Amino acid sequence: MSSQPDPAATRPSATRSLGDPVVLGLSGGFIVLFVLLSLYDTEGVANAIGAGFAWTAAVLGSYFQLLLLLTFFIAMGLAVSPAASAKVGGLDTPELSTFKWLSIIMCTLLAGGGVFFAAGEPVYHFVVTPPAFDTEAGTAEAVAAALAQSFMHWGFLAWAVLGSLTAVVLAYWHYDKGLPLQPRTLLYPILGERLMRGWVGGVVDACCVIAVVAGTVGPIGFLATQVSFGLHELFGMSEGYTTQLTILVVLGALYVTSAATGIHRGIQLLSRFNVFLALAIAAVVFLFGPTLFLTNAYLQGFGEYISSFLTMATMTSETAPGWWMQWWTVFFFAWFIGYGPLMAIFVARISRGRTIRQMILAVAVMAPIATTVWFTLLGGSGIHYQLSGVIDLGEALNNFQFDVATLTVAQALPGGTVMALAILLLTTIFVATTGDSMSYAIAVVCTGHDQPHTAVRVFWGVTMSLMAAILLYMGAGQIGVLQQFIVITAIPVSLVLLPSLWLGPQAAYAMAREQGLTSRRRVNVNDES
Repeated sequence: MSSQPDPAATRPSATRSLGDPVVLGLSGGFIVLFVLLSLYDTEGVANAIGAGFAWTAAVLGSYFQLLLLLTFFIAMGLAVSPAASAKVGGLDTPELSTFKWLSIIMCTLLAGGGVFFAAGEPVYHFVVTPPAFDTEAGTAEAVAAALAQSFMHWGFLAWAVLGSLTAVVLAYWHYDKGLPLQPRTLLYPILGERLMRGWVGGVVDACCVIAVVAGTVGPIGFLATQVSFGLHELFGMSEGYTTQLTILVVLGALYVTSAATGIHRGIQLLSRFNVFLALAIAAVVFLFGPTLFLTNAYLQGFGEYISSFLTMATMTSETAPGWWMQWWTVFFFAWFIGYGPLMAIFVARISRGRTIRQMILAVAVMAPIATTVWFTLLGGSGIHYQLSGVIDLGEALNNFQFDVATLTVAQALPGGTVMALAILLLTTIFVATTGDSMSYAIAVVCTGHDQPHTAVRVFWGVTMSLMAAILLYMGAGQIGVLQQFIVITAIPVSLVLLPSLWLGPQAAYAMAREQGLTSRRRVNVNDES
């Protein structure tokens, strides 16, 4: 067994500077195949993926839940350990300022999904009581449970799997040992150099790329329908395909330009602007909206979230309606698992000079708490207006029309039309920050190094926009079908994440030992199976 990887053997050759042909072939082939099959038999594709989605949720839902739970609790234990003082990437000072760093994390990981669901999901759980609770729907007693359930889906567990233990493993093997920033590196300590050099490694990377493409094209496509719907309701503009296509072109140009200019320019500038806009909207909502109601709702909701944490996190189809678990908890958890490896790559890339403790706490604690505040401001306001009779979203949300919910709540907020436009702009930029970061991360995976060729970043950004445009042409339903597919892709991706449960702490102690921070007995992270 080799105790050290051979960097020369594991880095891509010069002939592969634009991408690993296995990764490009499989991921690009998936995109082409999905689009062609959808054009040939839209209903058949939808039915096949729907059946796979239902089976995965029913059979593997508990496994996904357990993976998230273990990731969070092990990450918290690592964060308070002596090894957490080790610094990432061999830098004494951080590569990015704290504000820039946190802005990129928030905008990349919360992204359009969080903003898209922030207004509607709490109201949905208010009008349809979640199975973990027995409060009467639509009453004042149902407020805390509605917020708590939303916090469960977008809180500590979701964020931890996106960039805590996996980011530690990637940071150690990339910066300290010279391996590429690719998902296959997460399996190197187990499978060795054969994985890094062979086609199996390409398959591992391709599965992770496909999951992210499926998860990112969804928000891109849904944003086009949401903004076109908003412009129609506010200004009477057509919400047809031409308008949606125009929105996609503008959005694509925005995030492709951002990805092309890199982390230190476009990506961080877009993220900073979005954070300032989000803070401005939050301040207006809190100061001029139902301030007392929001304050009380947050305290009660967060308290319920903590006290009912394990009850909600371990709810299964045996104790809850199967459809509810399939479309809520399992769907979201699988979505986050699908994003896990590439998000971890991005977190490791932007966290050079930070301690392991800072990286874990920022991703798995600070960001989730900020998310709960955001969900309370938008969703809590929606609950307040629903409770007081100002709006009625019961029918729309029962039909899962979250674009209607977002716009309706936005118009009821202080400022009316202006606030609605601001939230549409915020949602657009949030999706753009996901698009640019994932275009960058996919390019990193394809090329095997953290300064991927600009052409590769542009290619993936344009590809995702083009895919969204084609699927929207067939109807927004096909976008939803693709998003269901991420639950299926979570199966192989979860196997890539699983070893990080023990490799994360091992890598952290190895980093700390090499930096002279701990004299703990050597943990052999270099063994190969």
